[in-house]
Amino acid sequence: MTINCKGTLIDLTTPKVMGILNITPDSFFDGGKYKNEHDILAQTEKMLNEGADFIDVGAYSSRPGAKHISEEEELQRMLPVVDLLLKSFPEILISVDSFRSRVIEESINAGAAIINDISGGKMDEKMFETVAKLQVPYIMMHMQGTPQSMQQNPQYENVVTEVITFFAEQLFKLRQLKVNDVIIDVGFGFGKTINQNYKLLKNLSLFKNLEVPVLTGVSRKSMLYKLLDTSPQEALNATTVANTIALLNGTQILRVHDVKEAVEAIKIVEQLL
Repeated sequence: MTINCKGTLIDLTTPKVMGILNITPDSFFDGGKYKNEHDILAQTEKMLNEGADFIDVGAYSSRPGAKHISEEEELQRMLPVVDLLLKSFPEILISVDSFRSRVIEESINAGAAIINDISGGKMDEKMFETVAKLQVPYIMMHMQGTPQSMQQNPQYENVVTEVITFFAEQLFKLRQLKVNDVIIDVGFGFGKTINQNYKLLKNLSLFKNLEVPVLTGVSRKSMLYKLLDTSPQEALNATTVANTIALLNGTQILRVHDVKEAVEAIKIVEQLL
């Protein structure tokens, strides 16, 4: 299984790591941490040195109940950082975490390589046509509701089959538009209860039937720290446990705050397999 990033084929036979760079003031774990050029470059360099294959830049906080910001504000945060990272690390593969097609298009035109859409094409009707036009890898996540409403009362008859059905329908639309590289993300914590999150984690191997790569993002999320009655700051060990379970169930990309530990988990699981 490969994806084409800027003309380079990335082989996902060995799982890859996507490091998270939130340039938002209010993200749940690292909000406000990287707000000047020095901090942004230092954190990016650290993640690349530890083995990150991709850096996922987010300028819109999607934690439950986060403040909604305008498209202009998101672009003003995003574009200078894409530019800064490419100037400092010319080989970097940047993933743009946004559900707005204009933010995506301007960021890809500025040199980013991958689209990461938490709404799976549901929050911007122009998203799929934009993806088709740009022809870059598209990460499509499942979310019930919006970041502002998603955790109020998520309900499913069967969370696993409903999320698989959502992807099957969206993949059909993307294939009709001749979009080649699609990666799916079940959206842990995005409109799901703790039990629903664990049902998805337990059944992650079923998503292989869709025949596209799977990305897992559980890093320091409330499904881990609430279950253990701790905090995001104390959830690194739990993150590694959940990432290991995801790898054993066939995940190809881990999206994480802590790159070194994710790389180690991959090495151990690869040795087993």
